[in-house]
Amino acid sequence: MQTIYNIFIHLAGIILRIVAKFNPKINLFVKGRQKVYEQLDAQIDPNSNYIWFHAASLGEFEQAVPVMEMTKELYPNHRILVTFFSPSGYENKKNHPLADVITYLPLDTIRNAQRFLDIANPTMVFFIKYDIWPNFLKELKQRNISTFLVSGAFRKNQIFFKSYGSFMKSALNTFEHVFVQNKSSKELLNSYGFENVSFSGDTRFDRVSKQISYNNQLDFIDAFIKTDLCIVAGSTWPEDDNLLIPYINSAPKRVKFIIAPHEIKQEKIENLRKKLQKKTILFSEKDKPSTAGEPQVFIIDTIGLLTKIYSYADIAYVGGAAGTTGLHNILEPATFGVPIVIGENFEKFPEAKQLQKLAGLFSVSNTEEMAIIFDKLIKEKNFREKTGFIAGHFINSNTGATETIKEYLENRNL
Repeated sequence: MQTIYNIFIHLAGIILRIVAKFNPKINLFVKGRQKVYEQLDAQIDPNSNYIWFHAASLGEFEQAVPVMEMTKELYPNHRILVTFFSPSGYENKKNHPLADVITYLPLDTIRNAQRFLDIANPTMVFFIKYDIWPNFLKELKQRNISTFLVSGAFRKNQIFFKSYGSFMKSALNTFEHVFVQNKSSKELLNSYGFENVSFSGDTRFDRVSKQISYNNQLDFIDAFIKTDLCIVAGSTWPEDDNLLIPYINSAPKRVKFIIAPHEIKQEKIENLRKKLQKKTILFSEKDKPSTAGEPQVFIIDTIGLLTKIYSYADIAYVGGAAGTTGLHNILEPATFGVPIVIGENFEKFPEAKQLQKLAGLFSVSNTEEMAIIFDKLIKEKNFREKTGFIAGHFINSNTGATETIKEYLENRNL
């Protein structure tokens, strides 16, 4: 299977270069990787020690942030190298101040792994959650570079535990230690002979729990909401819009809506706006004078503001689960003590399942169900506040993953 995997990776590289001519996102994926070694040669200081963090995309980067902050305190003389697999992660975080060097991860070939590590030569490596690349991990193991998996989550139907997945299982064996999100993952790994496993929890809880202590004020949101009740719909896709738009169009005037679409392409924003019968305003036009009356819907056609905007929500709808793109981050609104509504497809998101069981989150499958829960949350203040309290407590009771990792690192030699 290892040989088949290596052939597949090489073929994937060829196919991606062809597809890149027709797909802008894949074009970023391909072009970004063409400059990796040039970036590394220019930015890596051969006289410095580096701790390398690899994240697939934005969500995994957020999981890495508290660990990065912790390692900077624990190893102040080390620099931070961050790699991304996806363009969305790299393009959004390529100038993040926590890291000294940020680049794409080359495709997982033996030659790429050797060349990358020859230049970067990290002292310690952290892979986040799911992004496990056998050739890179094998090369790290051969060089005796300590490598860890952070916020791992495992299910029995994954390739590691299949009869044909022995090479991926071997990749797991290269980690010095695996820190997992839940006890079921630890039990599963233990049952397959992995003893170097700790149940730490999810570092995302540590990340979002700090948000309350930051300054989250946005003057333009204050001016928009005034004293009205506010529903924030974050990271929405067209499938989410299909649920939301009928309710927004019939909602009472005292309820304001903020929509932060996942994709902010102009044509998609305009398409969304045409379907809304209420007066809308875009972030990009907030400073333009208007005499058309007070808007009831604010569409955020920019990035980087959603976390702060959640602090203004009385109710949050988190996108992704109405379709099959994957549920977005429910922990960001939860940390502000906000009741959460999502779509129906969230089987692979244990934090959503947990919060639903606690009654801090509600799943809807159609516009009727959405109207029922939104109406109840709007009309019944005690119900809304109780649900929000459950969500906030859920965050506070699940912090501490980063401290578990720190304790492990403090009890070993770098």
